[in-house]
Amino acid sequence: MAEAIRVLVVDDSAFMRHTITTKLLNEADITIADVARDGFEAVRKVESLRPDVVTMDVEMPRMDGLAALEQIMRTNPCAVIMLSSTTIEGAATTIRALELGAVDFVAKPSGSVSIDISKVREELLSKVRHAARTPLSRLRPFVNRHKVIPSKGPSLHGPARCQKIIVVGSSTGGPKALYEVVPSLPSDMPATMLIIQHMPAGFTKSLAERLNELSQIAVKEAEDGEPLRHGMALMAPGDFHLLVTSAGRVRLDRGPRVHGVRPSVDVTMESLAKFTGAKCLGVVLTGMGTDGTYGARLLRQAGGTVIAEDESTCVVYGMPRSVVETGNADMIVPLPQVSESIASWVRDRTRNDG
Repeated sequence: MAEAIRVLVVDDSAFMRHTITTKLLNEADITIADVARDGFEAVRKVESLRPDVVTMDVEMPRMDGLAALEQIMRTNPCAVIMLSSTTIEGAATTIRALELGAVDFVAKPSGSVSIDISKVREELLSKVRHAARTPLSRLRPFVNRHKVIPSKGPSLHGPARCQKIIVVGSSTGGPKALYEVVPSLPSDMPATMLIIQHMPAGFTKSLAERLNELSQIAVKEAEDGEPLRHGMALMAPGDFHLLVTSAGRVRLDRGPRVHGVRPSVDVTMESLAKFTGAKCLGVVLTGMGTDGTYGARLLRQAGGTVIAEDESTCVVYGMPRSVVETGNADMIVPLPQVSESIASWVRDRTRNDG
């Protein structure tokens, strides 16, 4: 029998420490290594106890979760899951935590002290288990290799029905994977990118803004009715599916969740498969579950191309594994090579169009 996952629970609220501990202790495969009341205690106890997973509150006195995470990843790296509020400030801090090496986060339902934390119990349990299986080598802090970002002008082209479209889908580990891929793309890329990252409402805007700061192409959260433009990446807002109309415009939809998520990669790919054909590239990056498999099959049937991230670089080899094992991947590529594979596809399609 496998050893139980040892979790350190870090929160300045005694109520939250007790509640989170209780939720985790009810599971046979999880045990509580200890609790900590702030970042200072967390750093010290990570060093002495070497837990498998840390659940880390963001807002704490003396040393907050962000400072503690940074020190832990520098001195005694381990899998950290942030517990974050859904405020604008909380979302931006969470995005920063993912850059610093946090494996994932769980949004507290109602502020820093959430009496309804039970609403996210299953999400927390699932993420703790996945975090415990994640190799530490894949949790390194993100380092921006693109120091000089040219000022972004207007997108290259206006709306177009038959332009080249790239759909990138990701979940757990996705933000850091996107930091690797999107900033590496050239500013004059004659294609539109759509990003479907599994995230709650409020967090996708912060992620899009951070990607925009890092990238040569323009990145923003998608708005209902806006046209697709070359040289731009649009991110599906949390809690909305992103579809594309035959006129080349975004349609945001709050239809039923697919695979338990909204936005869903499958929904976006299915809408594109109806009219884009060979002018669409699907890219499925790290993440748990099977979202993207059905959409990848539809894209390929319509003449499109699909890239799946290789297992060797995935934080969670779930979504790409499903695409590969069902025979729906044209290319299986480690993360550092994904951006060049995208650029190569765009160049090939541009030559064919010419």
